[in-house]
Amino acid sequence: MSHKLKILDLTHRLPGPLAGKILSDLGYEVIKIEDEKHKDPFLSGMFSAFDESFENWYEELNKSKSIVRLDFKSTEIKSLIRSYLEKADGVMLSLSPKLKETLGLDDKSLASLAKPLAVVELEASQTHKKAMHDLNALALSGFLSLHVAHETRQIVEPPFFPLAGIAFGQQVATQLLANVIESKSTNKLIKSVSYLYESTETLLTPFWSKELRDKKRTKFLHNGAYPCYSIYRLRDGNYVALAAVEDKFWTDFMELFKVPLALDKRFETDSVSFQKVADIFAKMDASTIENMTQDKELCLSIVRKIT
Repeated sequence: MSHKLKILDLTHRLPGPLAGKILSDLGYEVIKIEDEKHKDPFLSGMFSAFDESFENWYEELNKSKSIVRLDFKSTEIKSLIRSYLEKADGVMLSLSPKLKETLGLDDKSLASLAKPLAVVELEASQTHKKAMHDLNALALSGFLSLHVAHETRQIVEPPFFPLAGIAFGQQVATQLLANVIESKSTNKLIKSVSYLYESTETLLTPFWSKELRDKKRTKFLHNGAYPCYSIYRLRDGNYVALAAVEDKFWTDFMELFKVPLALDKRFETDSVSFQKVADIFAKMDASTIENMTQDKELCLSIVRKIT
């Protein structure tokens, strides 16, 4: 791009920093501004204190940005922030109303810049007024029901990937790009608010629509409804991910592994069909399968268990 657009990232934890990473990967100059005392909670504070993996997340999400730490209690902070705003094309915010006013990032202060500027503010929800995390957004939007649909255990582990936050981060990045385009074309300040809960609904609903929910469908190709698309345990404790959905892949898989299932049986949902595939894999180890399939196109991959 002829003019390297500059984005100020005044967000923390996952969604905003992920949006900033996406924009940085696209070639934008992203500057993450933090309080020098109260840094991002993933780096310093409660989250990093109980789980060091959050520090790794912080590094991964922010390593391509410029990190600027300022004293948010300084008497000069508003003018310092304004100097960054004057050179910026876009801003992402997830700050309290009081802090926005202190830093000169409230609506009135932003409007006083009298320049084209794209702003996206991150909030939890437009309709649910209580605080929420990723897991709450998944639960409130109904998608966590799919996760527990076939569970009977007293304790069920949440999905590892914070899907709501990841979807939200993508939405924020897209919204900021749209606002940048509009602000440049109108020569105005363009501000919008993106919401964790509503983004979760908007982006995930196409994959489990109201129609499917009303039909009480809980098993699909992607969560193990059919033998041709599942994960099977091997003799050595590793696993194999089988995704032989198309006719060609399944036919070649049956011939190579001598699977006693007809072509149309790959879409059977009975346990017998699953077990026939599982029994074959249970007699094999990862190295054997890798040797057998190294020159084959089967949509089959080894999943090595972490030991």
